[in-house]
Amino acid sequence: MATLVLQGPRLTEHEAIALSESFKGRLQEGKGYYRIQTDGDIDAAKLAMHKQQEEFDINLLPEGFDPTQAKLLVTDMDSTLISIECIDEIADFINVKPQVSEITESAMRGEIDFETSLRRRIALLTGLEESVLEQVYSQRLQLNPGAEQMLAGLKSSGIKTALVSGGFTYFSDKLKTRLGLDYTLANTLEFENGKLTGEIHGNIVGAQAKADLLLQKCEALNIKPSQVIAMGDGANDLVMMKQAGLSIAYHAKPAVQQQAHTSLNHCGLEGVLGLLNIG
Repeated sequence: MATLVLQGPRLTEHEAIALSESFKGRLQEGKGYYRIQTDGDIDAAKLAMHKQQEEFDINLLPEGFDPTQAKLLVTDMDSTLISIECIDEIADFINVKPQVSEITESAMRGEIDFETSLRRRIALLTGLEESVLEQVYSQRLQLNPGAEQMLAGLKSSGIKTALVSGGFTYFSDKLKTRLGLDYTLANTLEFENGKLTGEIHGNIVGAQAKADLLLQKCEALNIKPSQVIAMGDGANDLVMMKQAGLSIAYHAKPAVQQQAHTSLNHCGLEGVLGLLNIG
């Protein structure tokens, strides 16, 4: 049996019915989404055609993933849970955003490794006042659409949440408190006399560290990786996503979408609930 999930603001009941007939499946309506269940396999070419044509998300859930058994969501922070790349916005205050953004984009595309890119970007921020980070948090950091709805739905279903980031604890710790997240992992910026030194304190949180946290939490919670959802938007998230029972590329780079089980391009973070049949 295969399951398709349809969702997005432009999805209509008429289109959902038409797709269920096209795939010869049974249609189930949820809160803001539709599910199509079929007895046989899904024609990959037909699915790819519809994904390209339609202006809403169509996702085939991976075989073996049971949404009712999901126990943990591990999500990236920048451009996933929140709408900005924090380091780019910090850089904007000292007029080096173009240089920092260029390195960020190169790393997100997988052209240079994350650790190298982070060290290069942090070096450009040397001497920046700590107060600038508070300005970024209070003035520019916004949750992506649907974030609070997603978190409320996950909590009501007993699914724990972990925020893992190649960004900074300055922001992830505040979000953990504000949103009631269960776990966080990020990089700690080094300060001296209230100014950035251009260095990271301790080991850099990169792709492998994200994957390691996922596995560590599985052990601590006595669950299997198949019960975990991993979500991100960049190349730095792929190692972690490969460990999970369900991986979600959120408005992600093409390379990430190609390797993830599912992609959300037309809806907000509430789309996670549709994939899990919550609501």
